[in-house]
Amino acid sequence: MAQIAEDLLLLLLDNSSLEPALERARHEKVLAAAVLLDLAFACRVRPAVPGESVQPGRLIALAGGAATDPVVEPAYQLLQQKPLWPDAAIAKLRKGVQNGLPTHLERLGEIGLVDGPAKRLGRSRSWQLIRRERVGLARSALLSALFDRDPPTPTTAGIVTILHAADGLGALLSLNDRGWRWVHARASEIASGSWVHEYATAMPEMNLAVTASALRSALA
Repeated sequence: MAQIAEDLLLLLLDNSSLEPALERARHEKVLAAAVLLDLAFACRVRPAVPGESVQPGRLIALAGGAATDPVVEPAYQLLQQKPLWPDAAIAKLRKGVQNGLPTHLERLGEIGLVDGPAKRLGRSRSWQLIRRERVGLARSALLSALFDRDPPTPTTAGIVTILHAADGLGALLSLNDRGWRWVHARASEIASGSWVHEYATAMPEMNLAVTASALRSALA
């Protein structure tokens, strides 16, 4: 279920430094936001709207939908307790996600711990990719959406929106000024939610886009 968060972490680890490609604070925030978007795509979380008993913009938990998994369950339980503003939800989740998501991906056989510098996360050991198939597919989808203007998958749209809001696309791409102008324009277009109209079955996609919009200011 945690497709967005898992792929985002794999992309951030896809380098030779043995460290995530974002500094600790932004790394924790973008992963926490990704977990919330995974819940949104499963229609388990959405922002409140005018006319409800909850202040518009607060994130609320929804009953039903797909079952959660160990990565997203703590976020769902948190919002079941009470609705939260996006920045408050991210602040409460960031440490737990930072610890739980890599362990989950280790169990899946995607990453493993190795000795080496890990200054950004305050450890003497670092996570390293073990398999490259999944991260290769995630990177290919990201590049196709940004440079070829292919319709992004919901997972790719979520990742682009999060990184664009957190000024984190530079962690994955090295471009000249012309390239960055193109990427920022395309990323802004994706973050606006225009990609939703390219899908026939749009309820999960719409909820993902609306929730992503609510999270953007918390990541700026």
